[in-house]
Amino acid sequence: MAASTQHLQHLQELLAGAGPVTVRRMFGGAGLYADGIMFALIAGDILYLKADTENGPRFRDEGMTPFTYTGRGKAVVMSYWRAPERLYDDPDEMVDWARAAMAAARRAHAKKPATPPKPAGKRRKGAPRPR
Repeated sequence: MAASTQHLQHLQELLAGAGPVTVRRMFGGAGLYADGIMFALIAGDILYLKADTENGPRFRDEGMTPFTYTGRGKAVVMSYWRAPERLYDDPDEMVDWARAAMAAARRAHAKKPATPPKPAGKRRKGAPRPR
């Protein structure tokens, strides 16, 4: 089930207090981004927020589960956890949880090594020559 436009717009409104949030559709769902870093994903109109060792216990204490999909015949568990439904009724708490997810996403992003530039390779057939 694809993420509905109405749900995505509603989430953007709820998260307005956390700062500018952009939405990018992907694989039938969507990613929510702050400062170009994905901090949440939507799958079938279910909100999953980025979690790590600092904010992860909140999700476990609430009995929430991580986003899981099947890839290459086995379950893949991601670091995005289902947000409690009650957050939709409490914009202040939703913003609090979103800010914690944004912080987790920034920590994960900071740990990633810089991507080295790709070596100059063969030119594709028909591609213009560099000048």
